[in-house]
Formats: sequence, structure tokens, C-alpha cells
Amino acid sequence: MKCSTHLRGIAGLSIVALALTACSGDSEAGETSGEAGGDGGGGETVTLSLAHSYATNHPHQTCGAELVKEQVEGADVGLEIEIFPDSTLGGHAERFASVVSGDIDIDIQGPSEISATFEPVGVLDAAYAFDDADHLFSFFESDAGVELGEQIIEGSGARILAPWYFGMRHFTSNTPLNTPEDFDGLRMRFPDTPQFLQNAEALGASPTSVAFEEVYISLQQGVVDGQENPIPTIDSLALPEVQSHLNLTGHMVGIHMIVMNEEKWQSLDGDQQETLQSVFQEVRDTNRGCIEDAENELVEQWEAEGTMEIVEPDVEAFRTKAEEFFTSELDGEKLELYQTIRDQA
Repeated sequence: MKCSTHLRGIAGLSIVALALTACSGDSEAGETSGEAGGDGGGGETVTLSLAHSYATNHPHQTCGAELVKEQVEGADVGLEIEIFPDSTLGGHAERFASVVSGDIDIDIQGPSEISATFEPVGVLDAAYAFDDADHLFSFFESDAGVELGEQIIEGSGARILAPWYFGMRHFTSNTPLNTPEDFDGLRMRFPDTPQFLQNAEALGASPTSVAFEEVYISLQQGVVDGQENPIPTIDSLALPEVQSHLNLTGHMVGIHMIVMNEEKWQSLDGDQQETLQSVFQEVRDTNRGCIEDAENELVEQWEAEGTMEIVEPDVEAFRTKAEEFFTSELDGEKLELYQTIRDQA
């Protein structure tokens, strides 16, 4: 898998610029592991932990975390990044709780995990809410995206530094899934969050909750019959070894958000804050390029080698079923957010 380093035009990502004026360099320096806060290179170095769930060959590591570390440390503003990949510091829900408590400084998290402390944000993971990565990023750059970022800080104590593209989510199985009716009799693995379980209902699937770290063995042992994830994740988990069909439903634009403990953020000086914001924003676009390259290359490779049968299902049937479900079942803030996203499509 190659890692494309081209940038796709760095937009003015409004959400990552929240409160920059208010959080200028006169804030008190923080401490990590007993080290005093940096002052643009003149003081002792602040070490920030950056954690995620993905293997060391996944684009979030090779074209994400590693580039962030290189660029932040190269900026010489008194920051260094220590990366903890592959769920080293715990699973998704456990790590987000650690970000809120301050035990982890920065993490790569999905909206559904954040919804445990700020419920409405889970709608960002609704099936077919976003059309593509451009739609996703434009939402975060809109007034609605900025407002959501402010609400997340207030509701959870975590700041969103940037959204990252995780890849289009598709189903794998051992039989083709051409329409929602093909889920009949199958136990499909979904993450154990309210929004993902609601997605299963919206698409007509029977969900079984399995932790991310246990997906492979659950498929191998027949605990579940299929699962859904982006293509690079399907590859990094070696799922073609235990699944025969890749069904290109594209039912979710996978979104991850770079979350940072708000207290730690406030402890940094202005140069450090500006560096973190700009680096995560720039790497966002490079990371997207790597993931899109991997998506295309892996599908071509699997098809050419006969590793998996590539199924092109009736996507409109899945999309229509999901939209009818969410417009009738969601209410209040969730429905308002869902409709705002769809109106921006």
C-alpha cells in the first residue's frame, strides 16, 4: 500500500480554530510527566500522548500519527508527541474516558464513542448521513460544525482539533449482500454503541456487539457471520482470511475526530496551540489521500487475486431504507443535526 503525500487543498477548518484568541500565549504552562510547559522552544519540552486503535500499517499511523509527530516536533515549539497505536492504552470507549479525565492527552475517536458523554454527536455516524469525504469536511467548516465543536467541549471536556476521514464503511460476509433482505438469518458485527446498533436496525440487519479487537476471532469462530468497516481496516485486521465477500454498500463515510483533553489544551501556549491545530489540519488531507489510495488499490488487488469476491449491491435500496428510518425515528437535537447534515449534501 503506498502512502500518497499530496494535499487536497487545506481549507480553513473553522472547528479547529475555536477559541484560539482566548487561548493565547499568556495561559499557564502545563505539565506532563513532571515536565514544565513549553514556550515556543525556550522552555522544557511538553510530551503529549497520542493514542489510537489501529495497527502500525494502517494509514492512521503511517500517514497520520507519524506525520503529526514529525511535523509537531519539527516546529520547535516545545512539544513532543508519544504515539500509542493498536489499542495499547485500551479500547475506544476506555480511551475516550481517559481523554476526558486527562490520562491521555490526544486520541483518534469516532463520534459514537464521544456520544457516551455528549449524545447528539453520535448522529454523525448515522448510515448514509454523509455522501462523501467532501461533504463531511464541509459540514465541519460550516456554522453548524463550529457550533457542534463548542457543544462537545461543554458537554464532554474534550476539544475537537480536526476531523479525519476513516474511509467508506462496507460490509464483509461469506454470502453476497445485494439488498437489505440479504441480511436475513445473518448475525452482523456492529460496534457496541447506540448509533451503530441503530444503524443495524435502519439497514435491516441483526446486530451482534463485538469489540474491535475481537472482530477477527469472532468471524473465525462463527460467533458472527459478517461485519462492517472501511477497506484499509478490513485489510489491517486480516479479515480476507475469514470472509469471502466484500459488499460495497458505502453505508457510512467513516469519520474520526482528533480529540484532546481541554484542560491540557488550555495549558499550552499560543504557539503550541497554533502548531497542533495547523498540523492536524494539514495531515487530515494527507491522511485522506493515503486512505483513498489504499481503498482503490486493495479492491483491485483482492479482485485480481481472487482474495475476495467484490459485490456491487443495490446501494439505493440500502440508502432509502436508512433515510426512511432516521427521518421517522430520530427526534429533538438528533433529528435537527441529521437534517442539517443532509441539507448540506
